[in-house]
Amino acid sequence: MAEELLECLSERYGAVLSSRALIKELGYPSAASFQQALARGAVPVPIFKIEHRRGSFALARDVAIWLSQKRTIAIGNR
Repeated sequence: MAEELLECLSERYGAVLSSRALIKELGYPSAASFQQALARGAVPVPIFKIEHRRGSFALARDVAIWLSQKRTIAIGNR
């Protein structure tokens, strides 16, 4: 499952997701809620900055793995 998600995310965004993509793919309802999660250290994937670029970034692989894990947990709880 993670590999399929990685392929989809990579086709859509490339290897690195921007803040805008992270808001959408991690399911945050708004940019403000994502910023609040960042400030609290509560974003569920490793986040990094890129010199001379605005915003925060994460690897598509990390997002795909996290989404896959969440799905596996949801299926197991049925």
